[in-house]
Amino acid sequence: MARLRRSFRLSVDSRLLSPPAILAFVYGIFILLGAALLWLPISNNGTVTFGDALFTAASAVTVTGLVVVDTGSAYALLGQIIIAVLIQLGGLGLMTFAVLLLSMLGIAVALPQRIVLRDEVGQVSLSELGALVRIVFIVAAICQTLGTAVLMFVFVPEFGWSHGFWQALFHAISAFNNAGFSLFSDSLSGYVCSPTINITISLMFIIGGLGFIVLIDLFRVRSWHRLALHSKLMLVGTGALILAGWIGFALMEWSNPNTLAGLDSFGAKLLASWFQAVTPRTAGFNTLDYAQMHDGTTIMTMTLMIIGGGPTSTAGGIKVTTLIVLALATVAFLQQRDRLHIFGRSLAMEEIIKVLALVALSLFIILTGLFLMSLTYQGDFLDLLFEVASAFGTVGLSRGATAELDTFGRMVIIMIMFIGRLGPLTLGFLLATRASPRVRYPEGKVLLG
Repeated sequence: MARLRRSFRLSVDSRLLSPPAILAFVYGIFILLGAALLWLPISNNGTVTFGDALFTAASAVTVTGLVVVDTGSAYALLGQIIIAVLIQLGGLGLMTFAVLLLSMLGIAVALPQRIVLRDEVGQVSLSELGALVRIVFIVAAICQTLGTAVLMFVFVPEFGWSHGFWQALFHAISAFNNAGFSLFSDSLSGYVCSPTINITISLMFIIGGLGFIVLIDLFRVRSWHRLALHSKLMLVGTGALILAGWIGFALMEWSNPNTLAGLDSFGAKLLASWFQAVTPRTAGFNTLDYAQMHDGTTIMTMTLMIIGGGPTSTAGGIKVTTLIVLALATVAFLQQRDRLHIFGRSLAMEEIIKVLALVALSLFIILTGLFLMSLTYQGDFLDLLFEVASAFGTVGLSRGATAELDTFGRMVIIMIMFIGRLGPLTLGFLLATRASPRVRYPEGKVLLG
């Protein structure tokens, strides 16, 4: 036991073993391990290549949901179980699982591992990480158990007890972790008019996308005035984005015969509009064909995919709080104010600079990925941009371009999904140096805008 404890105490003093580097290394190892397991003959139907398995494993660990082969038919039950495990590991965090396992074994978690865990869950303090890990697993277990139980009311009558239970469990895991993987070839299109499927699945990925810090705050405080600033921003921002997406999708697609106009009832149209409005926030499920939607709806969907969910959640994207701080900074600049104020609090300049860096890095990654993929992809440009935005936001929605990519295009998508899961700032911290400047220069003026 002592030897195991000593072997786990990694040094994070050097740049190569910094917390971002360790996170990237661990996620990369699990992607390769998952690919090897999915490539085994007992895990698939014999038509899956290693490239297919690698893409699926990367998509599962990064909880994206983009696929190049049909999950339900290409992979056997063992392969589907492996995908579900990879989704769970990637959604809740690999270091979170490691810390919980070590705690169960009675092995003390050293400071270096706490620093890595802090980076993964997006915290600034080391004091309550153990309690946070336990709460993360409790919340995940309760939500996925309840989700499975509700979904069984739909899937068990249709598929029988054993198959119906597995369908319910797989989709509950995928939904809560915002993965978007489905065992149906058309995602959830066959259940477009099912209130049980639409409401249960959407509530699960909305809860998972809020972030565990918000859920803990709501449980402990239960009063709006006493909520932390982060929780207030997430709740208001999430509600506003859902409402705007719901109304926007309904207005733009109501008369489209290939989407909403093809449904029979007013209630079905509202339900489908709701689901398509909330799923781009990194969930990846769909009940309508995104390839048949108007260009305006597609652009709105890409915007929602890039925004994503909340920090310390199972969602991706630049995050809702980033968008809010960016908007507040813009308003403050236009009003010539030097401080940002929201809900009786002010934000430090460090937070604003962090937001600007995150947005700049995100745009750079999206544009670079789009350029690289356009070198070999010959299809529609909007479809390609949609796939890149989906990969960066770890969403999983597709207009069909992913399945048509060559090996180079697939590798680019894998890298974008990988960066999107870790976060652009994690990549920036990994590449950045911390050398202090030895020479200070006088301030200068630069004309901007």
